[in-house]
Amino acid sequence: MAKTKSSAKQQQEGYNFPKETYLFWFEKMLLIRRFEEKAGQLYGRQKIKGFCHLYIGQEACAVGAVTALSKDDKWITAYRDHGHPLALGTSANAVMAELFAKSTGCSKGKGGSMHIFDKSVNFAGGHGIVGGQIPLGAGIAFAEKYNKTNNLCICYMGDGATRQGALHETFNMAMLWQLPVIFVIENNGYAMGTSVKRTSNVTELYQLGESYDMPSEPVDAMKVEEVHLAVARAAERARSGGGPTLLEFRTYRYRGHSMSDPAKYRTKEELEAYKALDPIEQVRKTILEKKFATQAELEAIEAKVVAEVEASVEFAEKSPYPDPSEAFKDVYVQADYPFVMD
Repeated sequence: MAKTKSSAKQQQEGYNFPKETYLFWFEKMLLIRRFEEKAGQLYGRQKIKGFCHLYIGQEACAVGAVTALSKDDKWITAYRDHGHPLALGTSANAVMAELFAKSTGCSKGKGGSMHIFDKSVNFAGGHGIVGGQIPLGAGIAFAEKYNKTNNLCICYMGDGATRQGALHETFNMAMLWQLPVIFVIENNGYAMGTSVKRTSNVTELYQLGESYDMPSEPVDAMKVEEVHLAVARAAERARSGGGPTLLEFRTYRYRGHSMSDPAKYRTKEELEAYKALDPIEQVRKTILEKKFATQAELEAIEAKVVAEVEASVEFAEKSPYPDPSEAFKDVYVQADYPFVMD
């Protein structure tokens, strides 16, 4: 993982990220893109069943944050959750096997598309209840503060989740207790098929944090550099005891809300306008302009990524389904409590 530290000077002078960081961003975003494209194909062939929400177009939201945070920080998100663990280092094999409901999946084949978990990379999962992960993210941050670590939790949500009451309760407590949490709204413009402007009086979603005196800002999340810088600023604040930050990542999904959504509520012109700002292509252009890699070297990375995704499909196909005896395992955890309940 290419780690990059940001400074106020760097932010003033513009982007000055090293070659290793750009190559990390390019490969990880491309892995997510090709993985999701393959998942969409396999869903159409009924290899993947149930709900399936693709991350195509939003790759920079996860990948830019990885280079701004520590490996010990915790992550949590909603049900559009394939991209985050892939960005963190979960193997494509483990995620694809989970989509196939196989026992070798990262949730043992029992979670599926909307419930990807990987403790080894501190990914506390995708969550199917809209907004349900928001108080959980604050709870994780509370645990880090209680245990006096220097870690934080980054908690992602979709723009539709901002209409949930749990968000406002959580924002209030997070600010009251100054929790080390970064709240991220991945605003792709639509809550399922309904635009933000038709469902919220506040369309500048970062302003929701201001009513709690929470430092808040909008971020151009089609630029992975802007994602990194915004998350780095928020992380520095959290680690120094400054409490939560709300970031509105302004992004776009190229596909429908889920695989069952034909996305007829938007125009082709709108879609093409965003594709012209594609985060992967912007990074590719920068790499070539800065001579960080040649076209041939980038093509080699692409071939490597495609092979990795194809291998994950083969792995998932060959993996066994969970044994029926596994159905009731991992539902509860045996714990020793420091007190006795009558």
